[in-house]
Amino acid sequence: MRQRIFIGNVLNKGQILTRERGNAGMLDHIRRAVEPALRRVLHIYWRFSRGLTLGVRGLIIDGEGRVFLVKHSYVSGWHLPGGGVEPGETVLEGLAREMLEEGNIELTGPPVLHGVYFNRRASRRDHVALFVVRGFRQQAAPVPDHEIVAHGFFALDSMPNDTAAGTRARLAEVLGGAPKSDDW
Repeated sequence: MRQRIFIGNVLNKGQILTRERGNAGMLDHIRRAVEPALRRVLHIYWRFSRGLTLGVRGLIIDGEGRVFLVKHSYVSGWHLPGGGVEPGETVLEGLAREMLEEGNIELTGPPVLHGVYFNRRASRRDHVALFVVRGFRQQAAPVPDHEIVAHGFFALDSMPNDTAAGTRARLAEVLGGAPKSDDW
């Protein structure tokens, strides 16, 4: 007669395993049953032990080859528009939200991921995903506010003098053929 082993709350809806499946089969089944809870615990641990921040930037290029830049109230220089990806938001959702907030720019085509960069100037845990945006619509110029104090489309040969070094490096990579860096 086959012996049946019941594993209480670990298995879904009181499933019964037979000894014929052996220890390996039983361990695999238990692992699959507890995996969702274990994954949640590990993600909480990773958040505190290895957490990182993720931002997005959009290199928006209009039909005349000009690039959209913004000037923030809290940091000097001109930058590509963008910001942090919020919890529960995908990278593309974060990009679309930031482009709308900072430039009144609505994405109308798929942005192209150019690269993900380590931004060690911000912190040892900050990363930035850069997307090239050519499909967009700007119904009206954004109104300067407490975050964005100035904005505009600039030709590559007419960049503001105080354009940030990271912005200049990304423009050189995407539009000038410079080798891609791992650092922002």
